[in-house]
Amino acid sequence: MKQKFNIIQSTCLPVAIDNCNTDLIIPARYLASTTRDPKFFGDAFMHDLRFDAEGRPVEDFVLNQPAFSEAPHEGVHEIIVAGQNWGSGSSREHAAWAIAGYGVRVVISSSFADIHRNNLLNCFVLPVIVSPAFQQELFDTIAANPQAEVKVDVPAQTVTNLTTGHSEHFDINSYKKYCLMNALDDIDFLLENQKKIEEYEEKR
Repeated sequence: MKQKFNIIQSTCLPVAIDNCNTDLIIPARYLASTTRDPKFFGDAFMHDLRFDAEGRPVEDFVLNQPAFSEAPHEGVHEIIVAGQNWGSGSSREHAAWAIAGYGVRVVISSSFADIHRNNLLNCFVLPVIVSPAFQQELFDTIAANPQAEVKVDVPAQTVTNLTTGHSEHFDINSYKKYCLMNALDDIDFLLENQKKIEEYEEKR
């Protein structure tokens, strides 16, 4: 979903699974679908961890716990704090579609699989890399208070634990930053610069 990124302040979903692969993020059987309906993929997000074989919610899985079961919306659960090496395994873009479809706008981790990280950016989900120490601080803060909020300042490229006041800077490609802040995908960006492109072609 195309939304302009500026400052995102939200409670967080703590998904403390290291090496969480894309098959856990969205099971392979959903890849055959031809729809691009965000709700379809959002409902499939981590489906086989959220539900058992009979379709019943797995009570002890974090996304089913009362403090975290509310669907993400503005200011609530728009941020995932994830384990290290998030999005490993298959390069399926559907994993990013599922995260975006669930309503998440930011995933914070100490490391991402490279292809998945790029897929997230292309799907208007911001991957934020922080130090392992800061990642653990966020997990500890959320465990102590599920209502704790984190602020992600995209223009300043900082992420702040509002409980402790601690911040870290994160890197983002300048082109992708511009696109996120202006809600542009790659085609939108080209159309925005169509006149410049045409002028360049005329000169060549």
